[in-house]
Amino acid sequence: MAYYYLKALHIVFVVTWFAGMFYMPRLFIYATEANDKPDPEKSILQAQFKIMMRRLWLGITWPSAIITLVLGLTVLFKGNWHTQLLEPAGKWAFIKLILVFFLYLYHFSLHRIYKQEQAGLYRYSSQQLRMWNEVATVFLIAIVMLATVKSAISMVWGIVGMVFLVLVLMLAIKVYKKLRE
Repeated sequence: MAYYYLKALHIVFVVTWFAGMFYMPRLFIYATEANDKPDPEKSILQAQFKIMMRRLWLGITWPSAIITLVLGLTVLFKGNWHTQLLEPAGKWAFIKLILVFFLYLYHFSLHRIYKQEQAGLYRYSSQQLRMWNEVATVFLIAIVMLATVKSAISMVWGIVGMVFLVLVLMLAIKVYKKLRE
């Protein structure tokens, strides 16, 4: 019974973690675009975005990432999924864990950008940040598909679907850029 509560809490914190990872790059974009504004508007906007970033990143996103990891490992071991990771029935869970590992690398990359922007360094264009923003979307869809469909999904069709999704997202970003210009 406790296993299901832990699993439910894990999902709740995954959702809040992703919410932070979805919104944080948007704040990066807004702060970067504020560079094009004249002072005092530029400095006012960037000061406000720094506050918003700090509260989101340190108050929601980081705590959610840590709690997600702790609860995820607890669910993995309490549900005995760790015993099946290298067996055919657990292949989906093994691939999911690999994707989660890369998701944490993505999280750390956002942290690096966060630290840079908090220091007033805007190294990426808003277009680059828009593309980087979609990485979380790709991870979310891949991980949710693996967790729900499990072994019923064909690896080939899963990869084809993810490539198609990435192409659609990149096209949408390019179309959005054209519309803004």
